Amino acid sequence: MYLKQLLPCAMIIVLFSFISCTTKVKNEQASTQPNVVIIFLDDSGYSDFSPFGQKNVVTPNVQTLAEEGIMFKNFYVPQAVCSASRSALISGCYPGRTKVFGAHGPNERGLDTSFPTMGEVFQEAGYKTAIFGKWHCGDQPDTRPQSRGFGESCGLMYSNDMWKHHPESPEYWGRFPIRFWENGEILIDDVDSADQKMLTKWYTEHAVDFISRHKDESFLLYVPHSMLHVPLFCSPEFEGKSGVGLYGDVTMEVDWSVGQINNALKENGIEENTIVIFTSDNGPWISYGNHAGTTPFREAKGTTFDGGTRSATIIKYPAKLKGRQQSEQAMMTIDLLPTLCDICNVPLPETEIDGKNVWDIISQKDGAVNPHEYYAFTNGKDFEAVMSGDGKWKLHLPHNYRTMTEIEGKDGMPGKYDYTAKIELSLFDMVNDPFETTNVISEYPEIAKKLQGFAEIHKVRFFTE
Repeated sequence: MYLKQLLPCAMIIVLFSFISCTTKVKNEQASTQPNVVIIFLDDSGYSDFSPFGQKNVVTPNVQTLAEEGIMFKNFYVPQAVCSASRSALISGCYPGRTKVFGAHGPNERGLDTSFPTMGEVFQEAGYKTAIFGKWHCGDQPDTRPQSRGFGESCGLMYSNDMWKHHPESPEYWGRFPIRFWENGEILIDDVDSADQKMLTKWYTEHAVDFISRHKDESFLLYVPHSMLHVPLFCSPEFEGKSGVGLYGDVTMEVDWSVGQINNALKENGIEENTIVIFTSDNGPWISYGNHAGTTPFREAKGTTFDGGTRSATIIKYPAKLKGRQQSEQAMMTIDLLPTLCDICNVPLPETEIDGKNVWDIISQKDGAVNPHEYYAFTNGKDFEAVMSGDGKWKLHLPHNYRTMTEIEGKDGMPGKYDYTAKIELSLFDMVNDPFETTNVISEYPEIAKKLQGFAEIHKVRFFTE
């Protein structure tokens, strides 16, 4: 009789022990999943930081990050404009799929909710998620960060020049107060110049605090800085610090921010198990002259030439990647979502995406081959170029493009573009001619034909109604 009474109790104890052990295993698994930090700059030139050629501004923290990780010299965005580039990053999809082209203004829908974001994907897998910075992927209640998988957030919903002090269209942009949001609420209803000076510092402070609070949990931290987009602002501590002008000062503060985030990972003992990605949404906005960054490549932001689409990139992951390395392998932002999901053991979204897992390339596995046959580049709604997946060849379809005139911008006022420039069907050998200077289509017609075939496939898939 006594034994029969004990049996149910024993079964309950065993059951609770099993549940406790299972929960412990799950918690230990969660704690060992890598953290992810993505630092996404705005309009940063390829050569703005010392690892990639900067000579006039001291950027020790980005230099340190490069020494601790791998520099990727052929990393691309599919479109060299704000909203299109950012939506591609967080969705893993080409602009042709999401129909997010160009730069969206206040109150626009942005990335439709039918396309899962990186925040939603990682949040669903149990990650703590946050974005501190410029969103620019939707400015409606259901397309702002809090509704798109980011548990914590602060920053601007769109570019910091979309305000009443716009240098060319103040009356138009003045209709919309630029607001600073925090966790889904408006914290500052009408951002002024004093507030703009604090943006980089505020984003950084939030990021460091988030890291400290979630050091024992797996997290995804996205820091898309408003800088180095015009109008340029930095906190008083950095004003005049570079000795080469405001752009240099702002660059130094962004470098400081990188150092603060990197050091926070070290101080909290989670550096080894954290993936850090440092890159930019596109190349420099060269019409702003001394308020723009530099790139050695052809043209700049707002074009499909490499000056617009190639971004200086560093990836650090001490647990898996050796530092002081460089890679010439081609990759694109659309590949980050599927690659991070694989590394972090996070299920991919059920919807179709265009990016592919490129971990073998990142980890420099012997014989690694890019899984893409091609990468596609758009400018606005126009599909203009394709590149072979290995990055060796790039084909421009016939298109117009903007290029700078002799009227250069200065001190926050833009210069003038020539919008009548044209390029014919052109093939470039990106290994021997990364600056896209010499059309070699007559020398390699078979390669041009192959890339044209990929272009037709892409057109049919994304640009045929």
